[in-house]
Amino acid sequence: MPLICLVRHGQASFGAHDYDVLSDLGREQARAVGRELARRELRDPHIISGSLTRQRDTARLLADAAGFTEPLCEDPRWNEFDHVAVLRRYPDPGLPRTAADSRAVQDVLDRALRSWMEDTDETATGWAAFSNNAATALTELSATLGKGRDAVVVTSGGVLAGLCGTLLSIPPAGLIALNRVTVNASITTLVSGASGTNLLTFNDHAHFTGEQQHLRTYR
Repeated sequence: MPLICLVRHGQASFGAHDYDVLSDLGREQARAVGRELARRELRDPHIISGSLTRQRDTARLLADAAGFTEPLCEDPRWNEFDHVAVLRRYPDPGLPRTAADSRAVQDVLDRALRSWMEDTDETATGWAAFSNNAATALTELSATLGKGRDAVVVTSGGVLAGLCGTLLSIPPAGLIALNRVTVNASITTLVSGASGTNLLTFNDHAHFTGEQQHLRTYR
């Protein structure tokens, strides 16, 4: 049965002028997850990413580290939601005046996310549309793999939470909890078979333990 390894992108540049750029640590994380994927000996892996810079660069770095030679494919349905737009639509007076405090920003974003997920008036730009878009991309990918081929998809934490929510019927509070603890360059593994697509592991980051634990980040 095909395996689909969903990789969260490496650490982005929090607090910088352009968030959508991998930090130096994020680039190191991408290479480390590439070496881990090579160790797993995936079968003729199809490599795909969202179209965001941090996703594309993670995919290229991990592919080089793993020795994957297939050209990278891009699909914007694997892109992260626009967190700035979500914060703007659901403003919170507790928003820090600066972006230096990542935990404080995360707390505010969590509250905005819950409001977005529970907003039934949202349609094309709502949470349901976002998560359904990712689920459709996953369904189409699963259908193209066949029995002898695996896939690596570089995406983001919100997409991972949405797909796990779809597969496991998790309520909004649970989705936010998943999104909050997803490690940069972690691996979530799905298996695709006759019974559909099922979750095997979530947020596997064993490649960031022991001597590599300095590479473990959440933001």
